[in-house]
Amino acid sequence: MTSSFPMTTLAGGCFWCLEAAFQQLEGVVSVVPGYMGGHDPRPTYEAVCRGNTGHAEVVQIQFDPAIIDFPTLIDVFFTIHDPTTLNRQGHDVGTQYRSAIYCHDEGQREIALAKIVALNSAGYWPSPIVTEVQPAATFFVAEDYHHDYFRKNPYQGYCMAVVAPKAMKVQAGFAARLKPEFR
Repeated sequence: MTSSFPMTTLAGGCFWCLEAAFQQLEGVVSVVPGYMGGHDPRPTYEAVCRGNTGHAEVVQIQFDPAIIDFPTLIDVFFTIHDPTTLNRQGHDVGTQYRSAIYCHDEGQREIALAKIVALNSAGYWPSPIVTEVQPAATFFVAEDYHHDYFRKNPYQGYCMAVVAPKAMKVQAGFAARLKPEFR
């Protein structure tokens, strides 16, 4: 990753979904799938999926704040997943699928908490948001075969049923912010 750009780390179910959604946005420099928030010093996909490591599947996003800001990224985040279900997204169940915002600075924490309060106050969701807001911890990059998973496997069953609809939500709700190849 290029260190000259700020980053955020988000967990909202399967990292394939998050990666496919955020890769479409102008100003997003990179999206890397991985693991964060657990206790195992060497998490693997298999161990994380068993729920033994305490890690969440995450994406670490680098972005150009002159093109897209953190509040917009958080708006996209809350659009593409259900932040009211504890430790699950659809049929994906376990702490590895929790909703979390891992903040890289105090400004991100304040923005994330304010957004949660605003969404809860507006009754945007029928249940309260359970998204964790935590300081960023050690990020472990996922195995190579997870990178660009949706682009490489668009006709795989899970991608067609789960990932594609989330990518389409971004296209529908944030059309003016899409990279040219996704318009």
